[in-house]
Amino acid sequence: MTATGEEPDFHRFLEKFKLLRRFYPTQEAVERVAYEAVADAADDNVKYLELRFNPVALALHQGFPLNGVTDWVCRAVAEAERAYDVRTNLIIQIGRDATVRTARELARVALAHADQGVVGLDLAGDERRYPAAPFIDIFRQARRDGLHVTVHAGEAGPARNIEEAIADLEAERIGHGIRCAEDPNVVSLIRERNVTLEVCPTSNVQTGVVRDLCRHPLPELVALDLPVSVNTDDPSVSDTTLTDEYRVAVSTMSITLDQIKHMIVTAAEASFQPPDDRERLAVWFRRKLALDDETDTTGEPQ
Repeated sequence: MTATGEEPDFHRFLEKFKLLRRFYPTQEAVERVAYEAVADAADDNVKYLELRFNPVALALHQGFPLNGVTDWVCRAVAEAERAYDVRTNLIIQIGRDATVRTARELARVALAHADQGVVGLDLAGDERRYPAAPFIDIFRQARRDGLHVTVHAGEAGPARNIEEAIADLEAERIGHGIRCAEDPNVVSLIRERNVTLEVCPTSNVQTGVVRDLCRHPLPELVALDLPVSVNTDDPSVSDTTLTDEYRVAVSTMSITLDQIKHMIVTAAEASFQPPDDRERLAVWFRRKLALDDETDTTGEPQ
């Protein structure tokens, strides 16, 4: 189930998620996977987590209702959040290969669970074969309904996919987005809209969109002064942790520790929370990471 040690290939990487859909035969299995995702993050010293999941992936082979599996995930995550003191929100992912009808249903499920920690929608999957255009109205309506939006774009596909995600789907963050530097207009759009790039170095190598970590464009994105965060993408498939991702950024890309600290604050500032909560989290990280004149590093993020 992991991509470790395999020949890098974008479509082979995506195929693993189809196999994973067979691993949720019962409600208990769904709840355990959701609970342990939070527990694993806590073990890696994560303080705030946004966990993505696709209800279709959890429900398809077993015929579970989409609302039902979403209820199970929300309850399990809430229980783990209390047990491990990791503030957690949820993002419902829509596959690019989904029908418009399924996408609309998933958007309704997300909105129905907004009071249980679901804060946004994500569009993900094969951007080479499936355009985002069919989902424009769904994502725009989600924004009007108060949900946040992130879109996987500019990873295996060209920079224009990032422009489409921001201009048409109203994305506030971009999953990966590593090809943005190919188009100066896209770089300008990212700056203008203050869209954060969710960069996932290990995954980018495993999918073959980056030849090796030494050639990863993360330093270029930092040099362009773009909002960038470092992320795990798929911890189990990539066999990685957030600590691992920070380590490879520093050891193979000449990213400095100070730059990592600023990326952490950028992630907090781009989190899908109410503005006051975002600011509190960012301030807390600045203090913990000694990026402010403030010396008081007591307490925990609220």
